[in-house]
Amino acid sequence: MLVGPTAVGKSTLAVRLAQRYAAAGQPAEVVNADSMLVYRGMDIGTAKPSAAERAGVPHHLLDVLDPHQTATVAQFQVLARAAIADCRARGVVPVVVGGSALYVRAVVDDFSFPGTDAAARGRLEDELAASGSEALHARLRAVDPVAAARIEPANGRRIVRALEVIALTGRPYAARLPAHRYLLPDVVQVGLRIARPALDARIAARVAAMWEAGFVGEVQRLAAQRPGLRDGVTASRALGYRQLLAHLDGELSDEEAQQQTVAGTRRFARRQDGWFRPDARIRWLDWDRSDLVEAAYALAGPQGDGIGAADGARATSSAMGD
Repeated sequence: MLVGPTAVGKSTLAVRLAQRYAAAGQPAEVVNADSMLVYRGMDIGTAKPSAAERAGVPHHLLDVLDPHQTATVAQFQVLARAAIADCRARGVVPVVVGGSALYVRAVVDDFSFPGTDAAARGRLEDELAASGSEALHARLRAVDPVAAARIEPANGRRIVRALEVIALTGRPYAARLPAHRYLLPDVVQVGLRIARPALDARIAARVAAMWEAGFVGEVQRLAAQRPGLRDGVTASRALGYRQLLAHLDGELSDEEAQQQTVAGTRRFARRQDGWFRPDARIRWLDWDRSDLVEAAYALAGPQGDGIGAADGARATSSAMGD
């Protein structure tokens, strides 16, 4: 399991690691565990693996939903675990690539989800529509500051869910997170470590490259669809997409949208670091070491040395938020 902040180089390393397994006679495939890569057409703004990368190494759980559809962690857990099980059944090494600790842990850890209350959810969603996500985030911060620190103030869907769970259980939402205990067998987590100034520079460069690659046009096309990006509770709030929708509505200039995307991505990367650092199971590598692929392969281990010794596969998950 490779973990670390966004823009650290996860997708490229995942492909190269899969190729390294293949070179050793072990077929490997990438299983996406990033909530935004599941959306069709959201390619530039999510830094989705290129067509060449996907042609060379099979990828799972990309382009499975339209932007107007909602991706839930519970749904994603089922899909990702099924993809991993499919790889193992075929004797393939699953290289799981994710974006947030919540999604990654939901896939590999002993992680269940509280129930729902339609009435409570409806009231919170009405309040979200009337008052906005910032107001609900302030309420969450008052009752559960740990959960509030982990959730983006603009992520109304997750804020509503956190407040719903608190109302249902009478306990902080953060307390619902389970202990660090794997459900899947013999998972190996390898983290990519990077200094903050270097990461900030990579984020700025990535966002600039997205604009140059036609990100504005991508959002225009998705927004014009009916139903489309504007109808998506999850997709429309994604970093970059949210800012460009505001730009298309005349609320931000193009430059302001780009600057806010950079700033928001940097904040998100810091939260990612806060999510992953407490997990003592993660074994960290410097992101720029010259032998990174070999070092990650050595930590993950060859076939038969861990996951799937009985079925001929080993799970390696990459959750660097790329």
